[in-house]
Amino acid sequence: MAVSMKDLDPAFKGAGQKDGLEIWRIENFNPVPIPESSHGKFYTGDSYVILKTTASKSGALRHDIHFWLGKDTSQDEAGTAAIKTVELDATLGGRAVQYREVQGHETEKFLSYFKPCIIPQEGGIASGFNHAEAEEYKTRLFEVKGKHVVHVREVPFARSSLNHDDVFILDTESKIFQFNGSTSSIQERAKALEVVQYIKDTYHDGKCDIAAIEDGKLMADAESGEFWALFGGFAPLPRKGASDDAKHGSHPLKLLRVEKGKAEPIEADSLTRELLETKKCYILDCGLEVFIWMGRNTSLDARKSAGVSAEELLNSTDRPKSQIIRIIEGFETVMFKSKFDSWPETTNVQNSEDGRGKVAALLKRQGVDVKGLLKAEPVKEEPKPHIDCTGHLQVWRVNDQEKISLPDSELSKFYSGDCYIFQYTYNGDDREECLIGAWMGNNSVEGDRTTALSMGCKMVESMKFIPSMARIYEGSEPIQFHAIMQTFIVFKGGLSDGYKNHIAEKGIPDETYKEAGVALFRIQGSDPENMQAIQVEPVASSLNSSHCYILHSETALFSWSGSLTTSEDHELVERMLDFIKPELQPKSHKEGIESEQFWELLGGKTEYPSQKIVRGKEHDPHLFSCHFSKGGDLKVKEIYNFSQDDLMTEDIFILDCYSEIFVWVGQGVDPKSRMQSLTIGEKFIEHDFLLEKLSRTTPMFIVMEGSEPPFFTCFFKWEAAKAAMLGNSFQRKLTILRNGGTPPVVKPKRRPSLQYGDKCQRSSRSMSVSPTPERVRVRGRSPAFNAIASTFEKPKDRNLSTPPPIVRKVYPKSGTANLNTLSLGLGSKSSAIARLTSSFEMPSARGKLIPQSLRVTSNTLKSNPERSDSEDSMSSRLESLTEEDAKEGEADDDEGLPVYPYDSVNTASTNPVPDIDVTKREAYLSATEFKEKLGMTKTEFYKLPKWKQNKLKVTVQLF
Repeated sequence: MAVSMKDLDPAFKGAGQKDGLEIWRIENFNPVPIPESSHGKFYTGDSYVILKTTASKSGALRHDIHFWLGKDTSQDEAGTAAIKTVELDATLGGRAVQYREVQGHETEKFLSYFKPCIIPQEGGIASGFNHAEAEEYKTRLFEVKGKHVVHVREVPFARSSLNHDDVFILDTESKIFQFNGSTSSIQERAKALEVVQYIKDTYHDGKCDIAAIEDGKLMADAESGEFWALFGGFAPLPRKGASDDAKHGSHPLKLLRVEKGKAEPIEADSLTRELLETKKCYILDCGLEVFIWMGRNTSLDARKSAGVSAEELLNSTDRPKSQIIRIIEGFETVMFKSKFDSWPETTNVQNSEDGRGKVAALLKRQGVDVKGLLKAEPVKEEPKPHIDCTGHLQVWRVNDQEKISLPDSELSKFYSGDCYIFQYTYNGDDREECLIGAWMGNNSVEGDRTTALSMGCKMVESMKFIPSMARIYEGSEPIQFHAIMQTFIVFKGGLSDGYKNHIAEKGIPDETYKEAGVALFRIQGSDPENMQAIQVEPVASSLNSSHCYILHSETALFSWSGSLTTSEDHELVERMLDFIKPELQPKSHKEGIESEQFWELLGGKTEYPSQKIVRGKEHDPHLFSCHFSKGGDLKVKEIYNFSQDDLMTEDIFILDCYSEIFVWVGQGVDPKSRMQSLTIGEKFIEHDFLLEKLSRTTPMFIVMEGSEPPFFTCFFKWEAAKAAMLGNSFQRKLTILRNGGTPPVVKPKRRPSLQYGDKCQRSSRSMSVSPTPERVRVRGRSPAFNAIASTFEKPKDRNLSTPPPIVRKVYPKSGTANLNTLSLGLGSKSSAIARLTSSFEMPSARGKLIPQSLRVTSNTLKSNPERSDSEDSMSSRLESLTEEDAKEGEADDDEGLPVYPYDSVNTASTNPVPDIDVTKREAYLSATEFKEKLGMTKTEFYKLPKWKQNKLKVTVQLF
């Protein structure tokens, strides 16, 4: 599109450079900016241009342009607004979507900018009217429609304006009445109360009485009598006639080509993308919606001409209420694409990018900041799980129609051919939270998947729908899942009867992981508390330069680092070696210098991918209201610019974050619909309403009102008091309105203990909870504790070259024994730990190859003949440590501890100091020696993450 200096109105200079709203009113055929304090005030005799700029997560700016036409505006003003909208789009690079808004028939997207509503005032600039000045208060009657976005229309103050189907607001000088028609919905009544609050604050300075009038209550109610007296007394209401929308009926789709200012219809058997040429403009007439499609190579004059043709089409067919939406090629909306029988997944928009650059260069010569026009760099922000990772975990493997509890040592080791159910209980902001999930392996059978989901749903139901539920597929796990599991391993094959029977029927060889066989694992993750090992085919083509791998046979162990990996990736590999094959000494390989034995185990060297792995598409969240129609079809409606107030207790909503889907179920939803919540989520993903190619394996969470987890509420400006209120949507908002606009403080009900009624032994997770809310939670115990626990449990399970991120500790509510039982004549806890650790604090052979490592093996324990029976029982009793004991040795306050030289407290000391707390050897160093050995002060050291502290202590032999 060619753009010259004369095409750019000076009023639009610098527009659209930051997130927010900008509004111009047409005065004497020119756009005049409206101050922010007057946003939302519209006059019936005027025309306006509104620009909504949205900053996305990627850092790019997205624009929507609306021109609003008051019912009394002149044709000249309306035409000027339409033309100026096209000019504004040109200044922004020609990619904005443009909407024509007519008073009383605005789009929901437009109304969402001005929540709760807009109430146009009489008057105007060019129309010759004067803006209304209130000499005496005028009683007004408003008709209010809409369950999610409110349409407010002033109607004559007469009984004949009322009906049984809608909600009405009568605004008098001393009181505001809300009249609820007998057949109006609860959601409409609740939304109307937001308008009542707006009128009270805007026109009464927040000082007037409020009354809710129910259709059908007569003179017996005092406020009803007062209401009807204003209409001259009660009389039956008339029946409501057919709405204008209903009269309009269905309209056949019609495509017209605009050439030389005339719109000519196109004859075609079906609507396809191929009908639209990039050098022309088209009109798609859908009845209530009229789209103008503008090719990216069309001129500014051609685009203006297409707008004029669309206006003439509506005037000739007497459809002033139809919405006109202008769309640029390459930036079509989902609604527009859905009108076509076929639409390709992607189109080339390079020319549009070039045009955007030319516009940016043109504006820069005028001294305009063009930051918003240029392609922004994505914001590099690591996703956060928003979940406490120190809770209590239980995991079951599905086997036919039963579930088998996994032991503590196997909690995060899954098989691709199996399905699993997990229950995770953790501390929320003000209560105990619970998440129940079903994980389905890629090679699991359908029967096990159905059983896993069914059992998960029954567990949630048995716990009175308090827990949230997750449906997770292998390879698409959400960040919350990895945060819970921390060290997650997926093996090939399966252990369930369903998987075994399936491969037997199909004659497929059993590839279930065997320690003695050849196995290749891809290592991935972001830190020691979020790392995964995924078993892949043991062939060279499974490698990728962006990842690290572990390869092993019965007698050999290799680690392989791709050329595009980082030092953090290498550290994860080192940690994972302790979990996969701890008894073998690994041979480290870098890409390009592999040994012959390495390639032999993989069946020979072949080509493999070397490109950098790019994270998948992400977008800002979208909220949808969803329900099944009587015919069984899923009805979906998007809620624009949503907030917590849009979550109505009578409805089901879906929050689409692309990488995960949340199905929010209100407490007021009927039991039948509540049980369909999982199906609604599946149907939503299947239909892909945003046309974003959603994967069928997208993680899905079912969230119940009143039990929203923090990883859901983080998408809202959440008020817990609102979530705790009782009653339907109307009753809640009426209570808030009468309480001065704030929800009353409701003492939450005491929740039952979130334990599933299963007789299996409870597993445990580490927990170190700070006694003060300001202090960040520190997960896990020190490596000394881990070494003791792991050695006494299963010596061959792992060897601690680096401190493992998963630590076992009984959740406080499990009722285990107190630490006092640990005394057993051994003296203090630190003394007992020192005795136990003194015998196995010597590096092993593998430790010589890896200086930072410290190994614990069963042989070192056997070399200590003085080990007592009371020490034998220590491993079983370590699980009874309290929260305060788990923090011992981790506190920042070292006051009161004696000071010893480094040579007396390090692990290699030949003359160690007795009776010190071996979990915090660094605390006994003087300030000078501490900084000399660790390179920082104690304050700086304790501000580091725990795993970095541990790494430093290993390096200087303080472990």
